[in-house]
Amino acid sequence: MKKTVTILIYSCFIFISANKIVAQNTTAWYNLLENKLSDWDIFMGAPHSSTKIDGYEKFDDVTKGTPIGLNKDPKKVFTIIEEGGENILKISGEIFAGLVTKKPYKNYHLKWEFKWGDKKWEPRLNKKRNSGVLYHSIGDYTDFWNVWMTSLECEVQQTDCGDFITIGDDNVKAQATAVKKGNKFYFDPNAPLVDFSWGKGFKTGRCYKPGDPEKEHGMWNTMELICFENMAIHVLNGEIVMVVKNAQAKIDNVWTPMTEGKIQIQSEAAEVFYKNILIKPIKKLPKKYKTTAP
Repeated sequence: MKKTVTILIYSCFIFISANKIVAQNTTAWYNLLENKLSDWDIFMGAPHSSTKIDGYEKFDDVTKGTPIGLNKDPKKVFTIIEEGGENILKISGEIFAGLVTKKPYKNYHLKWEFKWGDKKWEPRLNKKRNSGVLYHSIGDYTDFWNVWMTSLECEVQQTDCGDFITIGDDNVKAQATAVKKGNKFYFDPNAPLVDFSWGKGFKTGRCYKPGDPEKEHGMWNTMELICFENMAIHVLNGEIVMVVKNAQAKIDNVWTPMTEGKIQIQSEAAEVFYKNILIKPIKKLPKKYKTTAP
């Protein structure tokens, strides 16, 4: 009897310990590059007329061209390279495309490091380097410019990292506290709420971040995206640069809160590198960001 009780107590201890480990693991950071690209799908857009590629139609206006399609990457736009034991995502940028998580996420903290490469391509050869992170992505892969899903964008563009953009023409709207300077709106935590959308009756679907804490070309920057309920916080190198609230998407002609979806990383005509793309679920807003709550 004594032996049976001892075994029972020991079994309960193991069960409780195992549950604690599982609970801890559910809040642990997960590296979305840990298994290289196995956690992602690729959707390849239309190649530009200047792209050196055979077997696919090419277009001067890639936003209206026929995309190459799902999990087809003939030019190796997305690849993993290893440096110092780390998996680093290299995006050549040669064709507009999206690297898309295979599953949707809700209430999470995402962070990543990125740095710009040197190569640029048409149709943005003379424009700023760009490779945004699109979140709460829903709908079809071809919803926007025949290459990206309906979503919200945390901009990753030279001097504009952290800007907010609605992706989905007149089917997406959101709010941010902002002030108007010239013909642009800039995030200001002390300003009134402004509606953002590219639809009729709205002034713009873009809110610019104030200041520019981005590091010099070729240096690693750290960005964070905290999504909780119907709010999203953009952080660049430790500074909160944007707070997005009350995002909605028009689904079956009904405005519906955008609180979850897949994550897309853009290939948009510029070479860029990403590493340590980490994500973890959250049950509440982290303490350091609570002052930004509505």
